[in-house]
Amino acid sequence: MRRVRYESTGGPLFLEEAPVPEPGPGELLVRCEAVGVTLPVVRKVTEAAEPIPLGGELAGEVVSVGEDVTRFRPGDRVTGLCFGHGYADFALLHEAMASPVPDGATPVDAVALVRSGLVALGALESARLVQGEAVLVTAAASGAGHLAVQLARARGAGRVVGAVSDPAKTDFVRSLGADDCVRYGDDSWGERVDCVLDAVGGHLLTPALAALAPHGRLVAYSSGGGTIQAYDLLVGAKSVIGFQMALIARGRPELYERWRQELWQLFADGVLKPAVHGEFALEDAAKAHEAIESRSNLGKVVLRP
Repeated sequence: MRRVRYESTGGPLFLEEAPVPEPGPGELLVRCEAVGVTLPVVRKVTEAAEPIPLGGELAGEVVSVGEDVTRFRPGDRVTGLCFGHGYADFALLHEAMASPVPDGATPVDAVALVRSGLVALGALESARLVQGEAVLVTAAASGAGHLAVQLARARGAGRVVGAVSDPAKTDFVRSLGADDCVRYGDDSWGERVDCVLDAVGGHLLTPALAALAPHGRLVAYSSGGGTIQAYDLLVGAKSVIGFQMALIARGRPELYERWRQELWQLFADGVLKPAVHGEFALEDAAKAHEAIESRSNLGKVVLRP
């Protein structure tokens, strides 16, 4: 089979031939039909001290199963999170990380919706949104951000604001249901909000925190890091909450499954519409990473093995 690998920090990415892996206990061997490209994986390529397997979210058909697998069998359509080599023709999914793809949904739908949607929904849940409150979403045109905008509206936000790096993204973000759109470099992000869902971190934490009204909540779910001064929280009685999807997937599978079902129901009802920026062949993985690094994407970036 083919898979994408790199040998040193920063790449380059290249295709290599590798043996098809054998599923171990509790594992599924999946023929990959769509693989999601995410900012955390792109950052690991450029920043990790040692090369890592390029994993992440994928969707496809189960080819075979290992011992102790009870929920799936060959021929099932699944999506899930791969912690090994996922940029490949075949990949291994642990059964606990896999979920079925319903009829009427494509592999690209699954990759664009499930993982990014779970992150967006989990961040929104962490913000404890109250009906009618105002929500600001940074990276509002990203794979998770564009779903967060739609979910905030579906969950009853009174006002939804998208924050973007480029004014060219404004029309796209408004088409998702945002009432307003601001740029990162603007002097002010307008009327203050009750919740900020931040997928950027770093230097953007300061204006994101400033955008909060007193008693507001900022949910940080970015791998970008950053520092917040305690005084900036004290003066407005503001809160900062960290959210990581992996902890939910591993530690609270029942909540993970409930959120997943909610996402698919919203998709079936036409309320949640995942957008795909582009589909790239496996040999063009570097171009897919460039789309993420340049922050030019409007929606999800997907590899098609």
